[in-house]
Amino acid sequence: MAKVKKLTSFQAPKGMHDLLPQDQVWWDKFRKEVKEVVEFYNFARIDTPILEDAALFERSVGEATDIVEKQMFVFRTKGDDRLVLRPEGTASVMRAYIQHGLSHMGQPLKLFYEGPLFRYERPQAGRYRQFHQFGLEILGGDDDPIYEVQVIVPILRILESLKLKKMVVKVNTIGCKTCRPVYIKKLQDYYKGFTKQICKDCNRRLHTNPLRLLDCKEPDCQKIKQGAPSILDSICSFCNKHFKSFLEYVEELGLPYQLDVTLVRGLDYYNRTVFEVFIEGSDAALASGGRYDYLAEILGGRSTPAVGGAIGIERVLEAMKASGMQPTVKNRAKIFLIYIGALAKKRMLSLLEEFRKSNIHVSESFGKNSLNAQLRSANKDGAALALILGQKEAFEGSVIIRDLKTGVQETVPLKKIVVEIKKRI
Repeated sequence: MAKVKKLTSFQAPKGMHDLLPQDQVWWDKFRKEVKEVVEFYNFARIDTPILEDAALFERSVGEATDIVEKQMFVFRTKGDDRLVLRPEGTASVMRAYIQHGLSHMGQPLKLFYEGPLFRYERPQAGRYRQFHQFGLEILGGDDDPIYEVQVIVPILRILESLKLKKMVVKVNTIGCKTCRPVYIKKLQDYYKGFTKQICKDCNRRLHTNPLRLLDCKEPDCQKIKQGAPSILDSICSFCNKHFKSFLEYVEELGLPYQLDVTLVRGLDYYNRTVFEVFIEGSDAALASGGRYDYLAEILGGRSTPAVGGAIGIERVLEAMKASGMQPTVKNRAKIFLIYIGALAKKRMLSLLEEFRKSNIHVSESFGKNSLNAQLRSANKDGAALALILGQKEAFEGSVIIRDLKTGVQETVPLKKIVVEIKKRI
């Protein structure tokens, strides 16, 4: 007799998770605060496809970065197109900016986005293979460092509105294509004396992406980078002036910042100012970003000064929960519809639509036929009033209003029930 194959239950792919109904109250709170901030600071929404040409990120993010080397979900379509689940948002926004000629709109163009991103990496606290980001981008105009501040400030205001405290913005400059090579040579010369002490990845980065040496989280590499040369000693006069002006704006606003000369960010398209936002005492950045004046040219467009920053939504929600914050839950419907019998059930369905047209929130349990089961559902929902429609009431065109706290009830004409309820809520 052939063996019957045992059925297995499916689960979400590793590193990807469902957002259940009880999770949505946190997401609603985040989106509510985001909406208010982006409207005040005049950012317009943009949505880009989840799928992009793989070369978009290989060219912009950098072939020697961890994202491109290890973390992209790449596949070929039936038409032999080589696509990728987008691993970050900025390159997609810049691609759309160039493709649709958005430089003809008022400049600088202030955009925001929110959506899922995908990176193949080891799942851990606050980091998933499918995760979500909210991002701000300011494209066009000139390279005035005030635009860096106009990205950082809304990010901080969003986090503050979520009751997160003791935040600090770590800042640095990584120079430009003129002065950065000078610094990279100094960095390589320094690390050549530690090739036996640094990790395997850093030995590779020493030749392929030297700035990332300063971004390694391995304990031995962390110790070695403390003695690395500072980029501030190598930047040109233009980058020095830019960074000084940026810090003056930051100090004018009294933003909580720390200079971190080892902060470099992991993407090749950044230049000059880079930043990360932390809660004091935490090693996980809630937000990050910087200037990327060369990205448009890398993607085949015209020279376009640009600045951006992004919030990791899952990390922020975890920080909200850790802080003890409890988001406000929307009040449940105060009115519960109860029917007895098939005719009453049909009439109650029409009554539900009348309440919807009048913008009165009601609740029901149409799948339960017994009166007691429906009353239990009403109590569980915390309803104040129950509208009970039985066979007798359905024929007579009336409905019973029962106060679920006192048990007092009265009968009113069905055609007047909406007006009667409006008086009581």
